Amino acid sequence: MLNSWIIIGVVTTLVAFGSLFLRPRDIPWAVKLDRPKWLFFEPAIPLIWTVAFFCGAWSAGLIWQSEPGSLKTWLFMGLYILVEVVTVAYIPITLRTHSLAIGTFLGGLGVALGIVLALLVAQQSTQAALLLLPYLLWSPVGTYTTRRMIDLNPEAA
Repeated sequence: MLNSWIIIGVVTTLVAFGSLFLRPRDIPWAVKLDRPKWLFFEPAIPLIWTVAFFCGAWSAGLIWQSEPGSLKTWLFMGLYILVEVVTVAYIPITLRTHSLAIGTFLGGLGVALGIVLALLVAQQSTQAALLLLPYLLWSPVGTYTTRRMIDLNPEAA
């Protein structure tokens, strides 16, 4: 039987790579968009998300270890995957629809689901909940940035 940490890591990685389903013609649209002047840290965003996903996977691993294979744990795993899928869907859906409003909605949905996940996980493991902090801190920043970009690019709403 495979170690749960390996399975969680592989599933997290596979879902994260879902954003690679971009059509090259979608990228120039995003590159041309005006960004807030304070978005100087944009080159660090992939690293920030990598840390957030790594910590989320670690959190999921701790939850799995607390009650391996129970229905409650499987429901937690489903919620972890849902949060990651919504988060990863942001880029391809925003680019394919050329809609920052849809991106803002997906970002907000990810924030809400992340908060729910953290609150539920905290009842099981404080350490697992704390590992969700990078996601909970960064996801609203990304959502706010997308919302501000609508103000700078109203035609891309």
